[in-house]
Amino acid sequence: MRFLQTIALITGAGSGIGKATAIRLANEGAKVILVGRTRAKLLETAQEINETKKIPVAEIFPADVTNEEDVLELAEHVKEQFGDLHIVINNAGGSKNSTILETSVDDWDYVQEVNLRGVFIVSKVLGKLMVEAAKGDDFPQNRAIVNVASLSGHQAGANIPHYSAAKAGVINFTRALALELAPYGIRVNSVSPGFVDTPLTQDGLENERFVKAIERNTALRRVAKPEEIANVITFTASNEASYMTGSDLLVDGGWLIV
Repeated sequence: MRFLQTIALITGAGSGIGKATAIRLANEGAKVILVGRTRAKLLETAQEINETKKIPVAEIFPADVTNEEDVLELAEHVKEQFGDLHIVINNAGGSKNSTILETSVDDWDYVQEVNLRGVFIVSKVLGKLMVEAAKGDDFPQNRAIVNVASLSGHQAGANIPHYSAAKAGVINFTRALALELAPYGIRVNSVSPGFVDTPLTQDGLENERFVKAIERNTALRRVAKPEEIANVITFTASNEASYMTGSDLLVDGGWLIV
């Protein structure tokens, strides 16, 4: 129960890594705010969490994290309902497949927005709320932002130039934000998953040749489960990582060492 009396906000919480992380945080005592664009998916996650609790600990807030007005409304909601915020998990993202020479400007902008712009807006708006709360702390609180980057931010991937660029941006943005928020005791780190079995990767993982290629090029010879990435995210958000900031944790099953 590392997150008792903790308010945690997770973007992209309707499925995959975001959902697994929300469940893990709630199971360890946190009150979780589930953010995403699809209300139905958020409700499913909230119901799955709350049905095992004596009192509801999960609530939803449908929002587009690339829209600053949405995020400002989210921040106002958090301030009014909870008065505090300890953890932010920037997990929302997405991609499209195309070569650099075939990528349209609209597709480039879309992928940058959902993967990098959203992280910036949420970190800026909710970061201000966290800073104000930290200034009023009577005793040190664990406050942390965890940005979900990607293996693709470390290594160029075929047909995802916009995604690779965006996730590399997330990693370096994390370092800049960590430096800026360190005086307030707010830690900022990123986690870079390798190949994970989520709804966003289903099309690729239904291709047997693609899966065999992943297994062949990964030291652990398999694709990750969302819960395995959630384990690392929750560690990074916890006070067990109290002396870690500005770091990126690569969780790729050994892809880069093969």
